Amino acid sequence: MAAQTLLLNASFEPLQVVSWQRAIQLLFQGKVEVVEESESEVHSVRLTIRVPSVLRLIHFIPRVKKRRVIRFSRENVFIRDGYQCQYCSKQFSKTHLTLDHVIPVVQGGAKSWENIVTSCKPCNQKKGGRTPSQAQMHLVRKPREPVWLPRTTLSLGISLTPERWKIYLTRSTPEE
Repeated sequence: MAAQTLLLNASFEPLQVVSWQRAIQLLFQGKVEVVEESESEVHSVRLTIRVPSVLRLIHFIPRVKKRRVIRFSRENVFIRDGYQCQYCSKQFSKTHLTLDHVIPVVQGGAKSWENIVTSCKPCNQKKGGRTPSQAQMHLVRKPREPVWLPRTTLSLGISLTPERWKIYLTRSTPEE
């Protein structure tokens, strides 16, 4: 069994993902309450318990409101852009995607969240070493540094977020 459990603060804010063993430990210590259960069960000689899918802390843990810096990486750019070419708006697997400098390096473009987008290979070749306006191409959306990324996708290698977690991971972020 390779089940993970989403741990929420008392305010229902996602904190982290823990192993099913840690989830049951927290439950028996009386530190959490079960919000959602998975289909998996754990058996002992005298007890059968369903593995928690989502737990909520009983007591609120204040979090420091410092801005998290999201590591700039190829994978994180793909995630930010939803694996969608920012020129033709089609979705691709990551093997068919590249990164494109909106303002090419030869024209002074930087390696930054605001200047790099996901592009399919044909669109990247069509654009070449030109800006989108020079190539008569348009961006689906203006690139910017993400406010957050789903940690489950990045740190655990989970390709799909469990259905039971989605309601707790959905965040509305103010437009800048």
